[in-house]
Amino acid sequence: MAYDLPEDDPEFAALLGTDFPDEEDELAEELPDEEFFDEDEDLDQPELVQKERPTLSALEKLPEITKRFADTPVKTFSDPNYYKDILTVPGEITARINTLLQKYANATDIKDRGVFRQQLIPVYWDFLIGVARHTAGKISAPQKNLLRFGIIHPNLLNAEAREFFSKLIVENEYSQPVHYIDEWFQLIGTGQVKNSSTDEVQVKSSGSSQIRGLIERANGKFDGARNLLSMKSEERAIKESQLDRYFKLILSHTSFDDIPGVSMVYNEMQRQSIVDTQDIFKDLLRIDRETATLFKEYEQARRDVNELKERLRVEELAETNGANLKVLDSEFNVVRQMAKMTVGRQGNHFPIITSEYFRCLPNEIAYRENVLTILAKIESIDPEAFCRVYKNQMNRIIPYVILVPSYGDSGVCWEPFDRFNRATSRGRIAIPLYPRNLQEAVLSAVADLRWQVAKEKAGYHWMDEGLTGNYYQMYIEKKLKGDLKEFFIQDYTLWITKESEGIPRLERDLRGIFWRYIPFSQEIKEKLKTRSFIYQELYQRDVNRSLSDGY
Repeated sequence: MAYDLPEDDPEFAALLGTDFPDEEDELAEELPDEEFFDEDEDLDQPELVQKERPTLSALEKLPEITKRFADTPVKTFSDPNYYKDILTVPGEITARINTLLQKYANATDIKDRGVFRQQLIPVYWDFLIGVARHTAGKISAPQKNLLRFGIIHPNLLNAEAREFFSKLIVENEYSQPVHYIDEWFQLIGTGQVKNSSTDEVQVKSSGSSQIRGLIERANGKFDGARNLLSMKSEERAIKESQLDRYFKLILSHTSFDDIPGVSMVYNEMQRQSIVDTQDIFKDLLRIDRETATLFKEYEQARRDVNELKERLRVEELAETNGANLKVLDSEFNVVRQMAKMTVGRQGNHFPIITSEYFRCLPNEIAYRENVLTILAKIESIDPEAFCRVYKNQMNRIIPYVILVPSYGDSGVCWEPFDRFNRATSRGRIAIPLYPRNLQEAVLSAVADLRWQVAKEKAGYHWMDEGLTGNYYQMYIEKKLKGDLKEFFIQDYTLWITKESEGIPRLERDLRGIFWRYIPFSQEIKEKLKTRSFIYQELYQRDVNRSLSDGY
């Protein structure tokens, strides 16, 4: 299928027309001078913003999305220089992407089109890494849209699709860790976020990037100590409140009528209160000792953070390049792998967005506001979806969500948390921008995160403890064949979409495992117990466990 490219677009006609240049030197005549690409000149380095830090409060919620589109559509897609701006990347790769795109767009034979399509895929990724390298400095709006949405030329999309993309909100107005890949590369390239872990040998970061990694770990200890101090303070307040009630009861005397000024002896409740106060005093002394230790840890963590920040300031003064290109290249390869994983082996790996493959309805596109809405819905059903336990304290930590421009159908978890900071570091999940079913894509990513966090928590005992252990034992008993995690993702999707609505879809034993280890919110539990005896029985188990020591 050939594209009906408008004849009144001189820029696209010149670049994709019949007299398209075949040699790189001919193409170079149409492009800016090579001096334009000098990375040491005229690159506006953005000021480093305060690094994102995870929220530890279990009371906060994802924001309610009240605004999904910009008040004023951007005019980028109507810019006649859009495609020429895209091509301002130095090197032979620019000529190659140009030539192949022209052949692909004008091919009428389906076999030739398929050949050009396959040739475009690796060349496109090689071209895209050149664009990504500029994200730590100055990047144009067309290049941002190329990275963010995979739109290499607006005319490869119909007018309706162009209008939709022009209305999307550009900035992260909700300040949540949900990022398009141009934003993600900027965070990585400027060292605000540590690059993702891989099985390959890690590239050596610049001095400032290494210090930022140390700051991230120190901040984790600082946040953990601060959170534990708050918990101890609340515990002490509860004990002191109990003590106050006991004292008021003990100091309340009944007068002896026969002798003025004489009070009656303590009653049984007062005697018991005196005994109980002794236990409370012991608890208060214990809490005070633990608090004193935590204050020392807190002060040490704060000193470590301040010292590292000073080292970072000195190191940055010595560095002239704000982006570590080796780190950025490594992260680009990670994102490319993420895109492959979201698509799967049998999916459509073509990375360019065209009308030929773009079939998503607006509600199924994973733009930031859509994803935030679905994540909030999932968390309202599974309130512990983004929680991890640290020193017996439940911490809510929203993962980094990377929106990958691919035609994938499944979200993936790349890493559940930083292995050097299990307490407060964010996990990393990837969501394809153009899935067939957005809710299922987001659910699969959250399920993957859920599974990996539980597995890492159990460690060597993951096959016989907790969520993963119980699920694995059921898997063995049922003699199932296939990928264990894939089975879990499918069951989790049913748990959130069907079982939460009182529609039984899981087997009895499996439902019991999910009810115990992936509990619904209390509101949903209260609703379900009135729906069916199935859920009423599970609810009663909760009550029984709460009355026992083993809950």
